[in-house]
Amino acid sequence: MKIIEPHIHMIARTTQDYERMARMHCVACCEPAFWAGYDRTSPQAFHDYFTHITEFEPKRAAEYLIDHYAWICINPKEADDLAFSKEVISFMPEFLDRANVLGIGEIGLNKNTKNELETFLLQVDLAVKRDDMIWIHTPHLNDKKKGTRLLLDCLADRSDINPARVCFDHMEEHVIKDVLDAGYWASMTIYPQTKNSPSRVVDTIETYGKTRIMVDASGDWGPSDPATLHDALFEMRKRGHRQEDIIDIFYNNPCRFLGQNPKFRHKPE
Repeated sequence: MKIIEPHIHMIARTTQDYERMARMHCVACCEPAFWAGYDRTSPQAFHDYFTHITEFEPKRAAEYLIDHYAWICINPKEADDLAFSKEVISFMPEFLDRANVLGIGEIGLNKNTKNELETFLLQVDLAVKRDDMIWIHTPHLNDKKKGTRLLLDCLADRSDINPARVCFDHMEEHVIKDVLDAGYWASMTIYPQTKNSPSRVVDTIETYGKTRIMVDASGDWGPSDPATLHDALFEMRKRGHRQEDIIDIFYNNPCRFLGQNPKFRHKPE
């Protein structure tokens, strides 16, 4: 079966990972803009980064018949300096118009600070102005519940936000219900240290169903592996889930969410 990787940082992966993903029937991957493992020394570094994920990565992925899509933003871990953030936001539209860019993301919160929240709202305003989709980063570990609640509350009274075009990522079993109840999409990230295991992901699917839910491996420069997406898929098979439900989670649902942008060319089966 075909699969789609909704969230992965391929700038930090080797070409061999593209080959492995292709052999595991990945037909498309999406790369939200995020932290490089260190704070960038100038806004211009973001310009170079955006250039990389909109020009080089699509070519590298295409060699393995994988469509590469990107999201553009100033990420939460570097969003506490408002002057720095505003300068990055000022040139984001140049990249948001590019052929492989789906919207603004991953924006959100890291330490749940006032400045992070203001940077988040500036980018939400830009998305609304441009009618762009939004991919949201929720904090890790102990700050997740508080951060998710702050983000939901910020968006709750905005009539200019369509929840169906917004995805909250890094969801876990203690926060996903609030996101789904508010009408948003939710994606669960498999990551060895700070996020879900494959079995926790499947437990959550069994609790909350498959509607508006996706799964991603979030491979990056830290301990991670694109193949963990397939570990979750295999876990569903081992538990006896129907093939049509597995296809929905790992292919059709990404098509349904991402396909709201006409740049995304894959369709549900």
